[in-house]
Amino acid sequence: MTFEDLGLGPELLRALGESGYTTPTPIQAQAIPVVLMGRDVLGCAQTGTGKTASFTLPMIEILAAGRAKARMPRSLILAPTRELAAQVADNFDKYGKYHNLKKALIIGGESMSDQVALLDRGVDVLIATPGRLLDMFERGRILLNDVKVLVIDEADRMLDMGFIPDVERIVGLLPKIRQTLFFSATLGPEIRRLADAFLMNPKEVTVSPGTSTATTVVQAMAVVEEIDKRETLRHLIRIEEVKNAFIFCNRKRDVDVLFRSLKKHGFDVVQLHGDMAQSARGETLEMFKKGEARLMVCSDVAARGLDVSAVSHVFNFDVPIHAEDYVHRIGRTGRAGMSGHAFTIATPDDGKFIGAIEKLIGNPIPRIEVEGVPALDLDMTARRGRGGRGGDKPTRGGDKPARGERPARKPREDVVAAPVEDVADVDAVAAEAPQDVVIEQPKREDRSRGRGRDRAEPRREETKREEPKREEEPRARDDRGRDDRGRGRGRDRDERGGRRRGRIDELGIGEMLHADGVVGFGDHPPDFIIAAVPLPTKTSARDEAEVDEIEAESEDDSED
Repeated sequence: MTFEDLGLGPELLRALGESGYTTPTPIQAQAIPVVLMGRDVLGCAQTGTGKTASFTLPMIEILAAGRAKARMPRSLILAPTRELAAQVADNFDKYGKYHNLKKALIIGGESMSDQVALLDRGVDVLIATPGRLLDMFERGRILLNDVKVLVIDEADRMLDMGFIPDVERIVGLLPKIRQTLFFSATLGPEIRRLADAFLMNPKEVTVSPGTSTATTVVQAMAVVEEIDKRETLRHLIRIEEVKNAFIFCNRKRDVDVLFRSLKKHGFDVVQLHGDMAQSARGETLEMFKKGEARLMVCSDVAARGLDVSAVSHVFNFDVPIHAEDYVHRIGRTGRAGMSGHAFTIATPDDGKFIGAIEKLIGNPIPRIEVEGVPALDLDMTARRGRGGRGGDKPTRGGDKPARGERPARKPREDVVAAPVEDVADVDAVAAEAPQDVVIEQPKREDRSRGRGRDRAEPRREETKREEPKREEEPRARDDRGRDDRGRGRGRDRDERGGRRRGRIDELGIGEMLHADGVVGFGDHPPDFIIAAVPLPTKTSARDEAEVDEIEAESEDDSED
């Protein structure tokens, strides 16, 4: 079968011939006629089988007739990563060069003003990542009510990256009457649920199981210690005829560390991960495609959809957490019928992950030994964290009690004398003991916690002391039985300025120990208040009698 048998126009056939394609792949041969019929398609095929061309070619043929309006694209393609979106845009440029179709690439990390200018002129094909597309829609820069064809590419990758809520929101903004093309490398239960929600009576096209690896890829695995992984990688690169290779790590931080290590040892290497600026990511990928760099250390951002021709090797420096990622990683090599090699560097703690991968692909991965590095066996019972660290970590401080349970106290080992166990037996033991023997009192367990009243009362009794009696005249007391002294804001204080530990009934609440007649200034009243008003003195009985005699004499004089 050739592309001419699929019903494509002469312009597309001419562009395909100039690109060197004459025979369609199985996924293209089955999907293109169904798409040209206008039906929804649910496509599943392993990576590297030409899924991108299976929807770009019929879309160009469908969109050849028509005209785009400003800010209203006629078709929409959603991709999980910027690199995959850019690759789809390149396919449109390559296959549609004889069609007068306009496209726009809306991805993060690039100038939004340039993208808005393209949308204002009107586009036939809009290729976007979910985040940037929603941002443009919320700013009122784009309208989605004229989309006739929707393509969701690498749906399983979108599910892993957490884009499905954004995709569901975008689909809700589109017209109900449309054609939807849903492509994925795997068809798990969650993917099928999404397909049922997005598609209407779809035609399922499954070429090969998404969990199978290409037969053109030779696989091997070395099991070494964590500290020997870099030396193992360098040895494999030197002994293998590596034309160009992807080196995958699980974490972005490890990508940078391994990149600097290989750079230090003289390898021509570049790095690619999600924290890099979009311009730097584009330059890195372009250098690798042109052969200016032989090795590229990358994260899983490069594991899906990237089409780099004639990649000879793939190295898994870290065993992937998800078994499906292994299939996508090694799918970067052995593409288009060419042979490739995939090496995995594992540690004994990766046993469970290797077991899941071998169960998924249905074949064991052959083991190899590296010269100068001890070969180990996999531990199928070990647990490994996401960062690649192995083994069960002991709990800090030993075994922790259950939630709500108090930890048991360890007995003191420095106690020599055994105290009397029963408090009731103290008197009996003291009566029988000689007079010069002191009986040790048993220590009662203090079950109180915090700063409660039960714990504070014994301390108050210990610190309580008798105040020396001062000879002074009794002060007048008010109706509440409280001294007519000033009241402060704090608690009772002793003569040294500290807080008194006496009971509340010994002194009134807030009473201060200061000079007579001074109110509210504590132990140190200002001098101008003490000297301002003379204090009244109490008259004696003799003075009162003299006052009465003077008043009586004054009354007699007035009568005369």
